Amino acid sequence: MASSHSSSPVPQGSSSDVFFKKEVDPTKHIRPVQSLPDVCPKEPTGDSNSLCVAPSLVTDQHRWTIYHSKVNLPAALNDPRLAKRESDFFTKTWGPDFVDTEVIPSFYLPQISKEHFTIYQQEISQREKIHERCKNICPPKDTFDRTLVHTHDKSRTDLEQVPKIFMKPDFALDDSLTFNSVLPWSHFNTAGGKGNRDAASSKLLQEKLSHYLDIVEVNIAHQISLRSEAFFHAMTSQHELQDYLKKTSQAVKMLRDKIAQIDKVMCEGSLHILRLALTRNNCVKVYNKLKLMATVHQTQPTVQVLLSTSEFVGALDLIATTQEVLQQELQGIHSFRHLGSQLCELEKLIDKMMIAEFSTYSHSDLNRPLEDDCQVLEEEKLVSLVFGLLKQRKLNFLEIYSEEMIITAKNIIKQCVINKVSQIEEIDTDVVVKLADQMRMLNFPQWFDLLKDIFSKFTIFLQRVKATLNIIHSVVHSVLDKNQRTRELEEISQQKNATKDNSLDTEVAYLIHEGMFISDAFSEGELTAMTVDTASQRNASPNSEPCSSDSVSEPECTTDSSSSKEQTSSSATPGGVDIMVSEDMKLTDLELGKLANNIQELLYSASDICHDRAVKFLMSRAKDGFLEKLNSMEFITLSRLMETFILDTEQICGRKSMSLLGALQSQANKFVNRFHEERKTKLSLLLDNERWKQADVPAEFQDLVDSISDGKIALPEKKLGATEERKPAEVLIVEGQQYAVVGTVLLLIRIILEYCQCVDNIPSVTTDMLTRLSDLLKYFNSRSCQLVLGAGALQVVGLKTITTKNLALSSRCLQLIVHYIPVIRAHFEARLPPKQYSMLRHFDHITKDYHDHIAEISAKLVAIMDSLFDKLLSKYEVKAPVPSACFRNICKQMAKMHEAIFDLLPEEQTQMLFLRINASYKLHLKKQLSHLNVINDGGPQNGLVTADVAFYTGNLQALKGLKDLDLNMAEIWEQKR
Repeated sequence: MASSHSSSPVPQGSSSDVFFKKEVDPTKHIRPVQSLPDVCPKEPTGDSNSLCVAPSLVTDQHRWTIYHSKVNLPAALNDPRLAKRESDFFTKTWGPDFVDTEVIPSFYLPQISKEHFTIYQQEISQREKIHERCKNICPPKDTFDRTLVHTHDKSRTDLEQVPKIFMKPDFALDDSLTFNSVLPWSHFNTAGGKGNRDAASSKLLQEKLSHYLDIVEVNIAHQISLRSEAFFHAMTSQHELQDYLKKTSQAVKMLRDKIAQIDKVMCEGSLHILRLALTRNNCVKVYNKLKLMATVHQTQPTVQVLLSTSEFVGALDLIATTQEVLQQELQGIHSFRHLGSQLCELEKLIDKMMIAEFSTYSHSDLNRPLEDDCQVLEEEKLVSLVFGLLKQRKLNFLEIYSEEMIITAKNIIKQCVINKVSQIEEIDTDVVVKLADQMRMLNFPQWFDLLKDIFSKFTIFLQRVKATLNIIHSVVHSVLDKNQRTRELEEISQQKNATKDNSLDTEVAYLIHEGMFISDAFSEGELTAMTVDTASQRNASPNSEPCSSDSVSEPECTTDSSSSKEQTSSSATPGGVDIMVSEDMKLTDLELGKLANNIQELLYSASDICHDRAVKFLMSRAKDGFLEKLNSMEFITLSRLMETFILDTEQICGRKSMSLLGALQSQANKFVNRFHEERKTKLSLLLDNERWKQADVPAEFQDLVDSISDGKIALPEKKLGATEERKPAEVLIVEGQQYAVVGTVLLLIRIILEYCQCVDNIPSVTTDMLTRLSDLLKYFNSRSCQLVLGAGALQVVGLKTITTKNLALSSRCLQLIVHYIPVIRAHFEARLPPKQYSMLRHFDHITKDYHDHIAEISAKLVAIMDSLFDKLLSKYEVKAPVPSACFRNICKQMAKMHEAIFDLLPEEQTQMLFLRINASYKLHLKKQLSHLNVINDGGPQNGLVTADVAFYTGNLQALKGLKDLDLNMAEIWEQKR
């Protein structure tokens, strides 16, 4: 093909590469290259800015190039200072001082010859041939450039005469602005006497437009002439192209005929069958969709029917299923556009209905007659309500039950009081209006029966609450178990899927190795799995009826199989009601665990409510000091009743409530204070009136002591018949020993047993009772010491003197108390907690104090005789007659002392006491003999003293119980030095 130039060619630096370079953007500072001519090149149709992107001579003619340079290289290298012109090009500019010397060739540079360029010439020879061939095809550069520049300058000058509006790419005469600017209306206005001038203007405008048309046509003809060779080449090749197109058309026609025959014979029937099967499946889907729409349309009436029978869970499940179907399978159905919002409103209504129904159920369950029947009322209804509330996440229903429990507890007490007061004829309800005032008019037996009735009612009430909460807890627990099982199944399925993926990868590798198509293998596996699933569904429901006569529609015939994916698991409540747990419970394990804890706390709260109401009932009765005025037996009975109720509630609810226990402890402390003050006051009165004489021991006290000896620390029951026949004894016999005691001590022993028995009856006051009993024993010790040793009985009772018999009797009474202190200690130790064993040290201190008191009484008896010995022996003279009067008086006083204490003190104590008295006697006698200078020399004075001492010894040993007493009278004589 002959080469030509585009609409705006630019002179190139070399004519050899015009076929290998592309046109570039004229705005870049790179000289654009010439491109191959187009068959139909683009022509400029607008202003200079909107022309073709190809290079333009008009725009590039003023750009500076190397050809604009005015200084040649030889002129730049000439040095005018040299005298002669240097022949060397490289050294002539180095100055006059340069000396041209021969340069020795370098040993490191190789000698270059033509053989070194042989390989290069061989490689470049082919390119050189192509270059020469291209030079022959293209015209010389200089001639082409001069002709092109001249022609282009002329064309540009002519085109500049044409207005720019004709060059715009969006030029259109149907635009009013364009039309007015091209053909002004003023040239066509013939009115006003200007017709000749307007006609001339119109003619001139027509000529101008014709001139513009000629310019454009000339330029178009010029551009066509520039591409004449391309046109001629196209015309010569057109016949060949037509032959090729004819042959191609015939080949395409034959191919189409063959394809049409193949389509008619092999494909048309099969495709028609496939279209019919597809149409049938589409009809089945439409039929199932219509059936599904009919089912969904019946949702609201069905929900109303379920709500009429209080089937809240079923209604909620139906609503959830319908909403799921609307979102998944019936999305975009215009007739159901409002059904979703209606179901949401219906769901909110069901929430309110369930809360109201649960409140009504709680009221009816807790306020039914409190009998021994503790069965749950309408257990199935309760399970349904709880499931519905859990499904809707209404977890505040326990608060409703708690409020109902408080109201019921108040009503129980109120009703019991009304029933009791109505049975008492002495109470006039017209005069005493307030129920609390009527209750305060009851005596202790009546009030105690009322409290007992209240406690029994509260026990039944708690049992009912526990049974109801157990049902609720079982429902929550079943939901929690279902969540855990679902989570475990998901983990197992994930593991199976991972294993299946691994095996699938292995199977894929095997199939590729065997040469099978992988898609065919997958389709076969899916088909097998579908067949197995369909068979399992049919086996699972053999009695189910399909919705269509064709088995293809079975998987889509019902709402449950198409949209609802819920599964249920069953469990049973404590009452035997089956629980069906669905998978659409949105509660987390944390929320369910918290709810289960709240249920247990609600049971504890029920116990606390009953205890709090009981405390208020007790406090309302205790306002007038009624409880503080109770005697021991009444308070013990009340305490046992309250402790029994506390234990019953703890057994039912699993936790001990502290409010009633605290109230009982408070009343017990008040009772202990009053109990102690009464006994201490009684003991004080007994001691103030005690004359310290030996008292007869009634038979009941002997029985009391005997019961203690048998290990039973308790007050014996009174036996009137047996007590009247038995006479009082002179002494109290305790474990074979005789105790001569005063009446105060007998009553003190009884008081001590009352303390011990009170501890048995009221274990919570053990520590207080121990402290009070210690205080009582200390008081008896100190007060008896003041009265006897301190001689306080002289002023209090009016005794003339404190005799040795009084002292011995006081000592024996103290010894009796000391005998029982270890028994009392063991009794309290068995009832004290280990942390409070340190309180038992009070008994050790009391025992020590009592022993000190007994020792002081013994010392007092010895001191009495000591003063007597000092008085008599100080007047003793060694002279006749024998025995002397002094010794006769001493023996007389010793006999009186023995007579006073022998029947009161044991024989051992009597002997020890007389040994101490005898030691005092020997000391005073030795002192008097030393004063008289009487020594053991066998003289007359010695004989007289020996005779008096023998008289004393004989009389003392003649006393009862002192026969074997070792007097050792030789100690009266000083040892010889």
